[in-house]
Amino acid sequence: MIDINTASADEIDAVPQLKGHGFEIVRYREERGRFEAVRQLEEVPGLAGKIEGLNGSVRAG
Repeated sequence: MIDINTASADEIDAVPQLKGHGFEIVRYREERGRFEAVRQLEEVPGLAGKIEGLNGSVRAG
């Protein structure tokens, strides 16, 4: 399980549902601050509706 608040773009890309979005997630985190919940990934451009089933793979904090 990876922490979306500390993981690198490459580590995030290793999660199948997030593959190709690591850079965007890290950029979003750097601009807006830490994620308080995994569901906030929905706010990252390109991820709306794509985070279903992530709770076993990633955490926020």
